[in-house]
Amino acid sequence: MSSELNSHDAGEYEALLQFMYMAPVGLIEADVHGNILMMNPLSAQLLMPLSVDGGLQNLFDSLESVAPDLRHLCSVFPEQQGTICDGIKLHLNNYADKRGPQVLTLSLMKLDQVRLMAVIADITLQDKRERQLRQNDAWLNAIMTSITDYALISLDQFGRIEAWNESIQRVTGFDDKVIGHSYGIFYPEGAITTAQQSDRLREADENGWSLDEGLRLKADGSQFWASAMIFPLPDRRSDAFSIDDQRIGESAYCLIVRDISDKRDATDNLRKAIYGDHLTGLANRRSFFEAAELELSRRNKMLRPSSLILVDADNFKSINDSNGHPAGDAVLRHLATSMKGMFRQVDVVARIGGEEFAVLLPSVDIKEAIVIAERLRSYLESHPTSYEDREITCTVSVGVATMDEHISQLNELMKRADQALYAAKQSGRNRVNYWGE
Repeated sequence: MSSELNSHDAGEYEALLQFMYMAPVGLIEADVHGNILMMNPLSAQLLMPLSVDGGLQNLFDSLESVAPDLRHLCSVFPEQQGTICDGIKLHLNNYADKRGPQVLTLSLMKLDQVRLMAVIADITLQDKRERQLRQNDAWLNAIMTSITDYALISLDQFGRIEAWNESIQRVTGFDDKVIGHSYGIFYPEGAITTAQQSDRLREADENGWSLDEGLRLKADGSQFWASAMIFPLPDRRSDAFSIDDQRIGESAYCLIVRDISDKRDATDNLRKAIYGDHLTGLANRRSFFEAAELELSRRNKMLRPSSLILVDADNFKSINDSNGHPAGDAVLRHLATSMKGMFRQVDVVARIGGEEFAVLLPSVDIKEAIVIAERLRSYLESHPTSYEDREITCTVSVGVATMDEHISQLNELMKRADQALYAAKQSGRNRVNYWGE
Protein backbone atom coordinates (compact mmCIF):
# COMPACT_ATOMS: atom_id res chain seq x y z
CA MET A 1 0.00 0.00 0.00
CA SER A 2 2.84 2.38 0.94
CA SER A 3 4.59 1.82 -2.36
CA GLU A 4 1.32 2.57 -4.19
CA LEU A 5 1.00 5.90 -2.30
CA ASN A 6 4.64 6.76 -2.99
CA SER A 7 4.08 5.94 -6.65
CA HIS A 8 0.98 8.15 -6.64
CA ASP A 9 2.89 11.03 -4.97
CA ALA A 10 5.73 10.64 -7.45
CA GLY A 11 3.26 10.78 -10.30
CA GLU A 12 1.69 13.98 -8.97
CA TYR A 13 5.13 15.53 -8.52
CA GLU A 14 6.07 14.56 -12.07
CA ALA A 15 2.82 16.10 -13.34
CA LEU A 16 3.57 19.30 -11.38
CA LEU A 17 7.05 19.51 -12.91
CA GLN A 18 5.62 18.99 -16.37
CA PHE A 19 3.03 21.72 -15.77
CA MET A 20 5.70 24.16 -14.59
CA TYR A 21 7.87 23.58 -17.62
CA MET A 22 4.98 23.75 -20.10
CA ALA A 23 3.10 26.66 -18.51
CA PRO A 24 2.67 29.75 -20.73
CA VAL A 25 3.78 31.98 -17.83
CA GLY A 26 6.90 32.09 -15.70
CA LEU A 27 6.58 30.10 -12.46
CA ILE A 28 9.07 30.31 -9.60
CA GLU A 29 9.07 28.55 -6.24
CA ALA A 30 11.22 30.26 -3.60
CA ASP A 31 11.67 30.25 0.15
CA VAL A 32 10.51 33.19 2.26
CA HIS A 33 13.98 34.75 1.94
CA GLY A 34 13.66 34.76 -1.84
CA ASN A 35 16.09 31.92 -2.53
CA ILE A 36 14.89 30.23 -5.72
CA LEU A 37 14.10 26.53 -5.27
CA MET A 38 12.59 25.79 -8.69
CA MET A 39 11.76 27.76 -11.82
CA ASN A 40 10.62 26.99 -15.34
CA PRO A 41 12.58 27.99 -18.46
CA LEU A 42 10.23 30.89 -19.27
CA SER A 43 10.98 32.48 -15.89
CA ALA A 44 14.69 32.32 -16.58
CA GLN A 45 14.15 33.85 -20.02
CA LEU A 46 12.05 36.72 -18.65
CA LEU A 47 14.34 37.49 -15.71
CA MET A 48 17.69 37.09 -17.45
CA PRO A 49 17.82 40.79 -18.53
CA LEU A 50 17.83 41.65 -14.81
CA SER A 51 20.75 39.36 -13.98
CA VAL A 52 24.03 41.15 -13.35
CA ASP A 53 26.26 38.08 -13.31
CA GLY A 54 24.19 35.67 -15.36
CA GLY A 55 22.82 33.90 -12.29
CA LEU A 56 19.31 33.83 -10.84
CA GLN A 57 19.68 32.55 -7.29
CA ASN A 58 17.47 34.91 -5.33
CA LEU A 59 14.12 36.31 -6.48
CA PHE A 60 14.34 39.49 -4.38
CA ASP A 61 17.89 40.23 -5.52
CA SER A 62 16.97 39.64 -9.18
CA LEU A 63 14.00 42.04 -8.95
CA GLU A 64 15.69 44.65 -6.74
CA SER A 65 16.22 47.11 -9.58
CA VAL A 66 12.58 47.03 -10.74
CA ALA A 67 10.68 46.11 -7.54
CA PRO A 68 12.74 47.48 -4.63
CA ASP A 69 9.89 47.04 -2.11
CA LEU A 70 9.26 43.34 -2.77
CA ARG A 71 11.43 41.97 0.04
CA HIS A 72 9.79 44.37 2.50
CA LEU A 73 6.28 43.43 1.34
CA CYS A 74 7.03 39.77 2.00
CA SER A 75 8.59 40.38 5.40
CA VAL A 76 5.59 42.35 6.69
CA PHE A 77 2.91 40.08 5.19
CA PRO A 78 0.95 38.96 8.28
CA GLU A 79 -0.81 35.80 7.07
CA GLN A 80 0.49 32.24 6.96
CA GLN A 81 -0.61 32.05 3.33
CA GLY A 82 -2.24 34.32 0.76
CA THR A 83 -1.55 36.83 -2.01
CA ILE A 84 1.26 39.27 -1.22
CA CYS A 85 0.92 41.24 -4.47
CA ASP A 86 -1.14 40.72 -7.58
CA GLY A 87 -0.28 41.84 -11.09
CA ILE A 88 2.24 44.58 -10.31
CA LYS A 89 4.03 45.86 -13.41
CA LEU A 90 7.79 45.63 -13.86
CA HIS A 91 9.51 47.76 -16.51
CA LEU A 92 12.78 46.24 -17.72
CA ASN A 93 15.66 47.97 -19.48
CA ASN A 94 16.17 45.26 -22.08
CA TYR A 95 18.86 46.98 -24.11
CA ALA A 96 19.18 44.05 -26.53
CA ASP A 97 15.52 44.33 -27.53
CA LYS A 98 15.10 46.90 -30.30
CA ARG A 99 11.37 47.13 -29.55
CA GLY A 100 12.21 49.06 -26.41
CA PRO A 101 11.67 48.38 -22.70
CA GLN A 102 9.84 45.19 -21.79
CA VAL A 103 6.90 45.16 -19.36
CA LEU A 104 6.30 42.16 -17.09
CA THR A 105 3.60 41.51 -14.54
CA LEU A 106 4.34 39.83 -11.20
CA SER A 107 2.04 38.09 -8.74
CA LEU A 108 3.50 36.68 -5.54
CA MET A 109 1.78 34.26 -3.19
CA LYS A 110 2.77 32.82 0.16
CA LEU A 111 2.06 29.09 0.04
CA ASP A 112 2.91 28.36 3.68
CA GLN A 113 5.36 29.46 6.37
CA VAL A 114 8.42 28.67 4.29
CA ARG A 115 7.47 28.82 0.58
CA LEU A 116 6.57 31.48 -1.98
CA MET A 117 5.23 31.12 -5.50
CA ALA A 118 5.80 33.83 -8.13
CA VAL A 119 3.92 34.09 -11.44
CA ILE A 120 5.53 36.26 -14.13
CA ALA A 121 4.19 37.11 -17.58
CA ASP A 122 5.29 39.32 -20.47
CA ILE A 123 2.57 41.94 -21.09
CA THR A 124 4.53 44.42 -23.21
CA LEU A 125 2.01 44.53 -26.07
CA GLN A 126 -0.99 44.34 -23.75
CA ASP A 127 0.34 47.27 -21.71
CA LYS A 128 0.70 49.37 -24.85
CA ARG A 129 -2.89 48.59 -25.86
CA GLU A 130 -4.16 49.43 -22.35
CA ARG A 131 -2.51 52.85 -22.49
CA GLN A 132 -4.17 53.56 -25.83
CA LEU A 133 -7.53 52.48 -24.39
CA ARG A 134 -7.08 54.73 -21.35
CA GLN A 135 -6.52 57.67 -23.68
CA ASN A 136 -9.64 56.74 -25.65
CA ASP A 137 -11.65 56.44 -22.44
CA ALA A 138 -10.44 59.86 -21.30
CA TRP A 139 -11.45 61.35 -24.63
CA LEU A 140 -14.90 59.76 -24.54
CA ASN A 141 -15.39 60.93 -20.96
CA ALA A 142 -14.49 64.48 -21.95
CA ILE A 143 -16.97 64.39 -24.82
CA MET A 144 -19.84 62.58 -23.09
CA THR A 145 -19.68 64.13 -19.64
CA SER A 146 -22.11 66.95 -19.06
CA ILE A 147 -19.95 70.05 -19.19
CA THR A 148 -21.25 72.71 -16.86
CA ASP A 149 -18.46 75.21 -17.28
CA TYR A 150 -15.68 75.35 -19.84
CA ALA A 151 -13.58 77.74 -21.85
CA LEU A 152 -13.83 77.41 -25.62
CA ILE A 153 -10.71 78.80 -27.29
CA SER A 154 -9.92 79.08 -31.00
CA LEU A 155 -6.28 78.58 -32.04
CA ASP A 156 -4.47 79.23 -35.29
CA GLN A 157 -2.14 76.72 -36.95
CA PHE A 158 0.69 77.70 -34.58
CA GLY A 159 -1.40 77.35 -31.42
CA ARG A 160 -1.92 81.08 -30.93
CA ILE A 161 -5.20 82.34 -29.50
CA GLU A 162 -7.24 83.89 -32.29
CA ALA A 163 -10.28 85.30 -30.51
CA TRP A 164 -11.52 86.11 -27.03
CA ASN A 165 -14.94 85.26 -25.64
CA GLU A 166 -16.69 85.35 -22.28
CA SER A 167 -16.04 81.65 -21.57
CA ILE A 168 -12.30 82.35 -21.48
CA GLN A 169 -12.76 85.07 -18.87
CA ARG A 170 -15.26 83.02 -16.90
CA VAL A 171 -12.91 80.05 -16.47
CA THR A 172 -9.46 81.68 -16.53
CA GLY A 173 -10.01 85.37 -15.81
CA PHE A 174 -8.00 86.44 -18.87
CA ASP A 175 -9.32 89.32 -20.98
CA ASP A 176 -8.91 90.03 -24.68
CA LYS A 177 -5.20 90.75 -24.24
CA VAL A 178 -4.59 86.99 -24.60
CA ILE A 179 -5.29 87.25 -28.35
CA GLY A 180 -2.08 86.47 -30.26
CA HIS A 181 -0.47 84.60 -27.34
CA SER A 182 0.31 80.90 -27.47
CA TYR A 183 -2.11 78.70 -25.53
CA GLY A 184 0.87 78.05 -23.23
CA ILE A 185 -0.19 81.24 -21.44
CA PHE A 186 -2.67 79.09 -19.51
CA TYR A 187 0.15 76.91 -18.05
CA PRO A 188 2.16 77.73 -14.90
CA GLU A 189 5.75 78.77 -15.57
CA GLY A 190 7.91 75.78 -16.49
CA ALA A 191 4.97 73.40 -16.93
CA ILE A 192 5.21 73.14 -20.73
CA THR A 193 7.89 73.93 -23.30
CA THR A 194 7.37 75.55 -26.69
CA ALA A 195 8.24 72.22 -28.32
CA GLN A 196 5.66 70.39 -26.22
CA GLN A 197 2.99 72.89 -27.23
CA SER A 198 3.72 72.03 -30.86
CA ASP A 199 3.67 68.32 -29.97
CA ARG A 200 0.09 68.54 -28.78
CA LEU A 201 -0.99 70.19 -32.02
CA ARG A 202 0.71 67.41 -34.03
CA GLU A 203 -0.95 64.77 -31.84
CA ALA A 204 -4.31 66.37 -32.48
CA ASP A 205 -3.61 66.23 -36.23
CA GLU A 206 -2.64 62.56 -36.09
CA ASN A 207 -5.20 61.24 -33.59
CA GLY A 208 -8.08 63.66 -34.04
CA TRP A 209 -7.55 64.99 -30.49
CA SER A 210 -4.98 65.56 -27.74
CA LEU A 211 -6.05 65.43 -24.11
CA ASP A 212 -4.20 66.04 -20.87
CA GLU A 213 -4.85 66.97 -17.25
CA GLY A 214 -2.84 69.20 -14.97
CA LEU A 215 -2.45 72.58 -13.36
CA ARG A 216 -3.49 75.65 -15.33
CA LEU A 217 -2.97 79.33 -14.63
CA LYS A 218 -5.54 82.05 -14.09
CA ALA A 219 -4.98 85.71 -14.87
CA ASP A 220 -4.57 86.57 -11.17
CA GLY A 221 -1.73 84.02 -10.79
CA SER A 222 -3.80 81.40 -9.00
CA GLN A 223 -3.86 77.83 -10.31
CA PHE A 224 -6.59 75.29 -10.91
CA TRP A 225 -6.74 71.65 -11.99
CA ALA A 226 -7.99 71.32 -15.54
CA SER A 227 -8.78 68.87 -18.29
CA ALA A 228 -7.81 70.31 -21.66
CA MET A 229 -8.55 68.89 -25.10
CA ILE A 230 -7.27 70.16 -28.44
CA PHE A 231 -8.79 68.97 -31.68
CA PRO A 232 -8.36 70.11 -35.28
CA LEU A 233 -11.36 71.71 -36.92
CA PRO A 234 -13.19 69.73 -39.60
CA ASP A 235 -12.93 72.49 -42.19
CA ARG A 236 -10.04 74.84 -41.54
CA ARG A 237 -10.95 77.15 -44.39
CA SER A 238 -14.51 78.01 -43.38
CA ASP A 239 -16.54 78.94 -40.36
CA ALA A 240 -18.66 75.78 -40.57
CA PHE A 241 -17.74 74.59 -37.08
CA SER A 242 -19.48 75.74 -33.90
CA ILE A 243 -20.20 74.65 -30.36
CA ASP A 244 -23.28 76.06 -28.63
CA ASP A 245 -23.50 78.74 -31.36
CA GLN A 246 -19.94 79.92 -30.66
CA ARG A 247 -18.42 79.93 -34.14
CA ILE A 248 -14.71 79.35 -34.67
CA GLY A 249 -14.15 81.15 -37.96
CA GLU A 250 -11.07 80.04 -39.92
CA SER A 251 -9.21 78.72 -36.89
CA ALA A 252 -7.10 75.60 -37.21
CA TYR A 253 -7.78 74.12 -33.75
CA CYS A 254 -10.23 74.31 -30.90
CA LEU A 255 -9.09 74.09 -27.28
CA ILE A 256 -11.61 73.21 -24.58
CA VAL A 257 -10.48 73.80 -20.99
CA ARG A 258 -12.59 72.44 -18.12
CA ASP A 259 -12.04 73.27 -14.45
CA ILE A 260 -12.11 69.90 -12.65
CA SER A 261 -10.56 71.03 -9.37
CA ASP A 262 -13.37 69.35 -7.44
CA LYS A 263 -12.33 65.98 -8.88
CA ARG A 264 -8.62 66.48 -8.32
CA ASP A 265 -8.28 64.65 -5.00
CA ALA A 266 -9.78 61.45 -6.34
CA THR A 267 -7.73 61.70 -9.54
CA ASP A 268 -4.56 62.52 -7.64
CA ASN A 269 -4.97 59.64 -5.19
CA LEU A 270 -5.51 57.18 -8.02
CA ARG A 271 -2.54 58.54 -9.94
CA LYS A 272 -0.26 58.30 -6.90
CA ALA A 273 -1.39 54.74 -6.17
CA ILE A 274 -0.60 53.63 -9.72
CA TYR A 275 2.27 55.87 -10.76
CA GLY A 276 3.84 57.09 -7.51
CA ASP A 277 6.71 55.75 -5.42
CA HIS A 278 5.32 55.50 -1.90
CA LEU A 279 8.65 56.14 -0.13
CA THR A 280 9.90 59.24 -1.96
CA GLY A 281 6.76 60.72 -3.50
CA LEU A 282 8.43 60.79 -6.92
CA ALA A 283 7.09 59.05 -9.99
CA ASN A 284 7.73 55.31 -9.97
CA ARG A 285 9.44 53.18 -12.59
CA ARG A 286 6.22 52.48 -14.50
CA SER A 287 5.36 56.17 -14.67
CA PHE A 288 8.86 57.06 -15.85
CA PHE A 289 8.89 54.62 -18.74
CA GLU A 290 5.42 55.58 -19.95
CA ALA A 291 6.18 59.31 -19.82
CA ALA A 292 9.67 58.92 -21.28
CA GLU A 293 8.48 56.75 -24.17
CA LEU A 294 5.82 59.33 -25.02
CA GLU A 295 8.29 62.21 -24.86
CA LEU A 296 10.85 60.45 -27.05
CA SER A 297 8.24 59.41 -29.61
CA ARG A 298 7.34 63.10 -29.88
CA ARG A 299 11.00 64.01 -30.12
CA ASN A 300 11.55 61.58 -32.99
CA LYS A 301 8.79 63.29 -34.99
CA MET A 302 10.04 66.80 -34.30
CA LEU A 303 13.80 66.46 -33.83
CA ARG A 304 15.12 68.33 -30.81
CA PRO A 305 17.52 67.55 -27.96
CA SER A 306 16.38 65.30 -25.12
CA SER A 307 18.72 64.28 -22.32
CA LEU A 308 18.66 61.65 -19.60
CA ILE A 309 20.28 61.79 -16.19
CA LEU A 310 20.75 58.63 -14.10
CA VAL A 311 21.54 59.20 -10.42
CA ASP A 312 22.80 56.52 -8.03
CA ALA A 313 23.44 57.00 -4.30
CA ASP A 314 27.07 56.18 -3.46
CA ASN A 315 27.82 53.42 -0.94
CA PHE A 316 24.17 53.21 0.02
CA LYS A 317 24.48 49.70 1.46
CA SER A 318 27.04 50.90 3.97
CA ILE A 319 24.68 53.75 4.98
CA ASN A 320 21.97 51.18 5.69
CA ASP A 321 24.40 48.89 7.52
CA SER A 322 25.82 51.69 9.67
CA ASN A 323 22.67 53.66 10.42
CA GLY A 324 19.79 51.23 9.86
CA HIS A 325 17.16 51.01 7.12
CA PRO A 326 14.96 53.84 8.51
CA ALA A 327 17.96 56.16 8.15
CA GLY A 328 18.51 54.85 4.63
CA ASP A 329 14.89 55.65 3.81
CA ALA A 330 15.40 59.18 5.16
CA VAL A 331 18.40 59.59 2.84
CA LEU A 332 16.36 58.49 -0.16
CA ARG A 333 13.59 60.93 0.75
CA HIS A 334 16.18 63.72 1.07
CA LEU A 335 17.58 62.89 -2.38
CA ALA A 336 14.06 62.92 -3.83
CA THR A 337 13.14 66.24 -2.21
CA SER A 338 16.36 67.81 -3.48
CA MET A 339 15.69 66.59 -7.01
CA LYS A 340 12.07 67.79 -6.97
CA GLY A 341 13.23 71.26 -6.03
CA MET A 342 15.93 71.40 -8.71
CA PHE A 343 14.16 70.25 -11.86
CA ARG A 344 11.41 71.79 -13.99
CA GLN A 345 7.78 70.71 -13.99
CA VAL A 346 8.20 69.35 -17.51
CA ASP A 347 11.09 67.09 -16.48
CA VAL A 348 10.23 63.48 -15.68
CA VAL A 349 11.79 62.73 -12.26
CA ALA A 350 11.44 59.19 -10.91
CA ARG A 351 12.82 56.55 -8.58
CA ILE A 352 13.48 53.57 -10.85
CA GLY A 353 15.31 51.26 -8.45
CA GLY A 354 16.39 50.87 -4.85
CA GLU A 355 18.74 53.87 -4.72
CA GLU A 356 18.65 54.77 -8.40
CA PHE A 357 16.81 57.74 -9.87
CA ALA A 358 16.21 58.93 -13.42
CA VAL A 359 15.41 62.33 -14.91
CA LEU A 360 14.35 62.92 -18.50
CA LEU A 361 15.01 66.48 -19.66
CA PRO A 362 12.97 67.47 -22.74
CA SER A 363 14.57 70.06 -25.04
CA VAL A 364 17.86 70.02 -23.09
CA ASP A 365 21.16 69.36 -24.88
CA ILE A 366 24.20 67.58 -23.46
CA LYS A 367 26.02 70.73 -22.32
CA GLU A 368 23.06 72.02 -20.33
CA ALA A 369 22.33 68.54 -18.95
CA ILE A 370 25.89 68.24 -17.63
CA VAL A 371 25.61 71.63 -15.91
CA ILE A 372 22.31 70.58 -14.29
CA ALA A 373 23.73 67.20 -13.21
CA GLU A 374 26.80 68.83 -11.67
CA ARG A 375 24.60 71.31 -9.81
CA LEU A 376 22.65 68.40 -8.31
CA ARG A 377 25.80 66.47 -7.39
CA SER A 378 27.38 69.51 -5.74
CA TYR A 379 24.21 70.34 -3.80
CA LEU A 380 23.84 66.83 -2.39
CA GLU A 381 27.52 66.71 -1.41
CA SER A 382 27.15 69.89 0.67
CA HIS A 383 23.66 69.19 2.09
CA PRO A 384 23.62 66.04 4.24
CA THR A 385 20.45 64.35 5.45
CA SER A 386 19.29 65.24 8.96
CA TYR A 387 18.16 62.15 10.85
CA GLU A 388 17.59 61.82 14.61
CA ASP A 389 19.87 64.68 15.60
CA ARG A 390 22.70 63.57 13.33
CA GLU A 391 23.73 64.28 9.78
CA ILE A 392 24.30 61.59 7.15
CA THR A 393 26.25 62.59 4.06
CA CYS A 394 25.38 60.74 0.89
CA THR A 395 27.02 61.68 -2.39
CA VAL A 396 25.78 60.56 -5.80
CA SER A 397 27.29 59.35 -9.04
CA VAL A 398 25.60 60.62 -12.18
CA GLY A 399 25.49 59.43 -15.78
CA VAL A 400 24.30 61.75 -18.56
CA ALA A 401 23.36 60.96 -22.16
CA THR A 402 21.54 62.76 -24.97
CA MET A 403 19.55 61.55 -27.98
CA ASP A 404 21.24 61.98 -31.34
CA GLU A 405 20.74 60.87 -34.93
CA HIS A 406 22.21 57.43 -34.19
CA ILE A 407 19.58 56.32 -31.67
CA SER A 408 15.80 56.59 -31.51
CA GLN A 409 14.66 54.32 -28.66
CA LEU A 410 14.45 54.88 -24.92
CA ASN A 411 16.33 51.67 -24.17
CA GLU A 412 19.27 52.92 -26.26
CA LEU A 413 19.35 56.22 -24.39
CA MET A 414 19.11 54.35 -21.06
CA LYS A 415 22.04 52.14 -22.07
CA ARG A 416 24.21 55.15 -22.81
CA ALA A 417 23.34 56.88 -19.54
CA ASP A 418 23.92 53.62 -17.65
CA GLN A 419 27.38 53.27 -19.19
CA ALA A 420 28.19 56.84 -18.18
CA LEU A 421 26.94 56.14 -14.64
CA TYR A 422 29.10 53.03 -14.41
CA ALA A 423 32.14 55.05 -15.54
CA ALA A 424 31.40 57.65 -12.85
CA LYS A 425 31.38 54.96 -10.18
CA GLN A 426 34.53 53.31 -11.53
CA SER A 427 36.27 56.69 -11.48
CA GLY A 428 35.79 57.09 -7.73
CA ARG A 429 32.11 58.03 -7.30
CA ASN A 430 30.72 61.47 -6.41
CA ARG A 431 31.16 62.70 -9.96
CA VAL A 432 29.27 63.32 -13.20
CA ASN A 433 30.13 61.41 -16.36
CA TYR A 434 28.56 61.81 -19.77
CA TRP A 435 28.33 59.26 -22.54
CA GLY A 436 31.17 59.67 -25.03
CA GLU A 437 33.44 61.33 -22.47
